[in-house]
Amino acid sequence: MTYPLVSELAADGVPVAVTCRVLKLARQPYYRWLAAPVTRHDLEEAYLANVLFDAHRDGPEFGHRLLADEAARAGQVACDRTVWRICRDNRWWSVFGKKRAKNGKKAGPPAHDDRVLRIFRADGPNRLWLWDITEHPTGEGKLYLCAIKDVHSNRIVGYSISDRMTSRIAVNALFSAVQRRGDVAGCVVHPDRGSQFRSRKVLRELHRHGLLGSMGQVASAGDNAAMESFFSLLQKNVLDRRRWATREDLRLAIITWIERTYHRRRRQARLGRMTPVEFETIMTTQVALAA
Repeated sequence: MTYPLVSELAADGVPVAVTCRVLKLARQPYYRWLAAPVTRHDLEEAYLANVLFDAHRDGPEFGHRLLADEAARAGQVACDRTVWRICRDNRWWSVFGKKRAKNGKKAGPPAHDDRVLRIFRADGPNRLWLWDITEHPTGEGKLYLCAIKDVHSNRIVGYSISDRMTSRIAVNALFSAVQRRGDVAGCVVHPDRGSQFRSRKVLRELHRHGLLGSMGQVASAGDNAAMESFFSLLQKNVLDRRRWATREDLRLAIITWIERTYHRRRRQARLGRMTPVEFETIMTTQVALAA
């Protein structure tokens, strides 16, 4: 606070009006502070902070909501937001909470410009592919799925499953998509800015097949929302349905759901209540007839 400085300068003979004008302060708040340096609100908050500190010291595992409950039992009732603010200002974090210190890691620079700009539409197959990785725990450890979706039909044109999340899983998924779709030169492939998609192996694979890379912003789920919607369906229909003892069990369940249910049985409103396989078959036939 600069109000004590105003008082010190006033004691040295500097007029309050001059000091307030130089420091760009209003005089009325200063005189209110001078009449009551410690307001009633400040005093009540200090009592509350004292009770919260005692509760945090006795239970360092408590989060701010439990600390608010402890303060209420001690007679200091306050809303959760106020308790959270006091805990934040004093850095009274739960020992089970996330680390507040920076780990020094920053998102790498994008390997490509954003060619999609959140417009998830394509007027034909192999014009725009979305690319992402998800993970799920099993009794043997995590299993990773890298999938590529064609925006035109919502079909998963390529995927790779592995117990490691390296650039190899992204390369294998891309290779799988190219093998299935044939001539894909000029197709835009849009992943997030994960290190797997920025690796030299992936960039070489894109260049080798004439694919155009695209990347969105950091920590922006909306830049790949159409792919996240597929992973959400997978999460509800497969991953969270039961506990998976082995990676092999989960791998087979994922493949079965994609190839049998998602591609051939799950009808989608955006496709006119058709499945991705039906939509591609009909659209391909119409294009052939028109030609």
